[in-house]
Amino acid sequence: MIYTLTFNPAVDYYITLDDLRLGEVNRTTSEQIRFGGKGINVSLLLNEFGIKSTCLGFVGGFTGVAIEDFLTNKGIDCDFVKVAGNTRINVKLNDTDINAAGPQISSENLAELFKKLDALKSGDFLVLSGSVPKSLPQNVYETILATLGDKAINFVVDAEKDLLLGTLKYKPFLIKPNHHELGDIFGVEISDFDSALLYAKKLQELGAQNVMVTCGEKGAVLLDANGNAHTQTAPKGDVVSAVGSGDSAVAAFLAEYLSGNDYKTCLKTAVAAGSATAFTSGLATKEQIETIKKSED
Repeated sequence: MIYTLTFNPAVDYYITLDDLRLGEVNRTTSEQIRFGGKGINVSLLLNEFGIKSTCLGFVGGFTGVAIEDFLTNKGIDCDFVKVAGNTRINVKLNDTDINAAGPQISSENLAELFKKLDALKSGDFLVLSGSVPKSLPQNVYETILATLGDKAINFVVDAEKDLLLGTLKYKPFLIKPNHHELGDIFGVEISDFDSALLYAKKLQELGAQNVMVTCGEKGAVLLDANGNAHTQTAPKGDVVSAVGSGDSAVAAFLAEYLSGNDYKTCLKTAVAAGSATAFTSGLATKEQIETIKKSED
């Protein structure tokens, strides 16, 4: 079973205006509501590949109910911890993001999450992705891996700097920094595949089994658990929004891996999925991903 963990889900409210006039009444030209969070995005893309997963994390209030209803209607299982307050609403105004902090998560809420995590079994996959709310210990990723370390669970970690680094000694199955995050870890600029693979090797030496580095419009690289390096250029296309591209890549990699395909195929589909999401409004569909894959053959 695959579990995805989203600490701070969101209802994203996208609105566009021809012109913003402060202090006056403004009329929108378009509106759209999306339900998100990095772990939730992974579950949605896995669902496109026909792979079941369970969403874990924290939700609250009417917005939390809306997220659960949305996922349930998609056929995705939910086992969220209910918290006081409302799951956050993020406002995406033209090219400006206004992201809310989200509800407070109590120690009791966190303890309830750990009870749910304790039910995971050997061979399960747990995807931890995204930032951690300020109300939680900032080493919570590391604590989760330490607590579950004896269960032979396959951890997938998509997080920035210290959140990611703290998990490496527990040998996560897959980590997925992007090239900016990888450069930030080592204080360098990652400008090409060779430099991405060089520093991916350093993360592998620290404990990660598979290291996939997404490199934006260039594509991605993979240093696999066997020590083999793979590269995949990205297809050309008009980028609509990069939001969710990395999550799509993670989901596609897992989908191919669980289907028994080799690492080269895992990376190719991951890049196709990330690109397909970047080329559309919202997350890509399986059909869009397959279309890109065929165009690259």
